[in-house]
Amino acid sequence: MSLITCTSLAFSYENQTVVSGLSFQVNEGDYLCIVGENGTGKTTLIRGLLGLKKPSGGRLLLGEGLRSTQIGYVPQQDAVQKDFPASVQEVVLSGCLNARGLLPGYSASQKKRAAQNLELLGIKDLKNRSFQELSGGQRQRVLLARSLCAASRMLLLDEPTTGLDPIAIEEFYGLMDVLNREHHMTLIMVSHAIREAVEHADHILHLSHEGSFFGTTQEYENSEFGRKFLGEEERR
Repeated sequence: MSLITCTSLAFSYENQTVVSGLSFQVNEGDYLCIVGENGTGKTTLIRGLLGLKKPSGGRLLLGEGLRSTQIGYVPQQDAVQKDFPASVQEVVLSGCLNARGLLPGYSASQKKRAAQNLELLGIKDLKNRSFQELSGGQRQRVLLARSLCAASRMLLLDEPTTGLDPIAIEEFYGLMDVLNREHHMTLIMVSHAIREAVEHADHILHLSHEGSFFGTTQEYENSEFGRKFLGEEERR
């Protein structure tokens, strides 16, 4: 079942086109990594998928039945206020705000959902800790747990491993594998690491100043486009 279909999609800022002619599809259960050089519109595309940026051309269609309340978002670490004065549990529960509406407090089911996500991500023992005291890897798990409180079908992640050490990065990709394969969560992740993207995702969207590529991971590895950029990654 198709959740997102983009056809000849374009985005512009101040009359300058940053993404153009982009066509791809995301089906239920897919794990798509968006890779590419800086300045090719990866974050702009994520903003468009979240409905925060209107396309300047083409079409972006959400699949029938997909609602914004079923989509979670994990921003870049540098966009997060790290000194936010709240406990881990409070941050995670805040993911239920949209569903709570104008009702005071959180329902028992929302508190249970938050507890389950804390358990799933291995941070239950941190629930009373201050968010600002955590390491980068711990903060990212908290933000992911918060997003899971908001999401039931899809997660959008914008370079979630930026600033993390190699062990935390490996653990984060392991969590993504679990969410996708065991919990059937559809994932769309912007990544600056092409090699890790190929190792974990099942589809690749590569944005480049020279054009773009969309296809399965295997198709990407076998394409001239993929071989070129994977070769550049290995030479670094």
